[in-house]
Amino acid sequence: MGRYVFKLPDVGEGTAEAEIVAWHVKIGEKISEDQHLVDVMTDKATVEMTSPVTGTIVSLHGTPGEMAIVGAPLVELEVEGAGNAAAGGAATSPPHPSPLPPGGRGSEAVKTEEKSVTLPEKPTNKQESSLSPKGGEGWGEGAPASKSAQAPAFTTRTPDAKPLASPAVRRRAEERGIQLQFVPGSGPAGRIEHGDLDNYIASGGKISAARDGGYAKREGTEEIKVIGLRRKIAEKMQEAKRRIPHFAYVEEIDMTELEDLRAHLNATRKPDQPKLTLLPFLMRALAKLLPSYPQINARYDDDTGVVHRHAAVHIGIATQTANGLIVPVVRHAEALDVWQAAAEVSRIAKLTREGKASREELSGSTITVTSLGTLGGVVTTPVINHPEVAIIGPNAIVQRPVVRNGQIVVRKMMNLSSSFDHRVVDGYDAAEFIQKLKALLEHPATLFMD
Repeated sequence: MGRYVFKLPDVGEGTAEAEIVAWHVKIGEKISEDQHLVDVMTDKATVEMTSPVTGTIVSLHGTPGEMAIVGAPLVELEVEGAGNAAAGGAATSPPHPSPLPPGGRGSEAVKTEEKSVTLPEKPTNKQESSLSPKGGEGWGEGAPASKSAQAPAFTTRTPDAKPLASPAVRRRAEERGIQLQFVPGSGPAGRIEHGDLDNYIASGGKISAARDGGYAKREGTEEIKVIGLRRKIAEKMQEAKRRIPHFAYVEEIDMTELEDLRAHLNATRKPDQPKLTLLPFLMRALAKLLPSYPQINARYDDDTGVVHRHAAVHIGIATQTANGLIVPVVRHAEALDVWQAAAEVSRIAKLTREGKASREELSGSTITVTSLGTLGGVVTTPVINHPEVAIIGPNAIVQRPVVRNGQIVVRKMMNLSSSFDHRVVDGYDAAEFIQKLKALLEHPATLFMD
């Protein structure tokens, strides 16, 4: 038997290091050639590393969140034959490590400045947590019990050892009063699976007393390391707030006429036409108005001190996914009618949530629209999508009494929130822009007039 050392290869474009995102093997596991070993994230993409040999894992170098240097050992395996460690440890790396395909294995992508990053939806480390509002729900649902009829010996983890489990497993354990600290895990790195819970219960494992009325005390603190996609999102938000002097502007808009028009168009649409939401109308209004305000349809390169004003209107659509907020782009919104805009928004949002959006579909926006839908609230102060200089955020539409022509009437009202980069956009220009946007939305016929 010999020792084979697999080192982090040069993943291209002069990358010197990469972040370890998730391990997919564990020490002692027998693996085959081309089996998935680990995911590493560079500044440009997440790359899936596979094994060039068949063997048994004897050592893993690094934990999720740590940076690995190109050429440094990642995995050591025991293999048939001499291996490569005796020859100076020069590991043979996969000849073409490639970014996870846009639609591969449920990957997700997040927009960075002219880049996209992909991340598997099923991490195998402490990233599986409440950082992602939907991340992990349903993972392992309906999974069969452990392959072995014999339940593993129950061992107590040390106080500093954190049980690894998906949110679905944690929720199920909490519902049954099971303390995961006492449940052995059979998954990678000791991760607790649904089958492990089944074995624990069947073997008479310790279950806490029922909590009367939900008033039982809860103890403990879970430490979650921010890595991978969540780290990229955090860095981008921090960069935007640090570099951009935001100012917010909020205006109230009477949406009654537009909502009536939207309801009529949806009721009379053709079978092959998409259902219209507010978004296509807002996109149409932006496309119509922005040529008069080129300083708002812009990207500011503050490193060189150059503002790039764009003729094309490429609208970023902030989209919530299981792994975080991602901004796909509807290109050339100025060339789309409301039906085409609705279809493109639906298409790009679906691809993004499925992890199939391409790099080009996740970069290059000139202005972003963000909405919380029915959770839109009264007012928001959205963070600008750097290096853009403006972001628009419609809030919830609600019926409110308003004074109209001297009478109190019920109208469908909405607050429109917005943020601007004060280095590029003056307050007067922003206010005038929003007021004209308001006029277009309150009189929707003007959206379709030249």
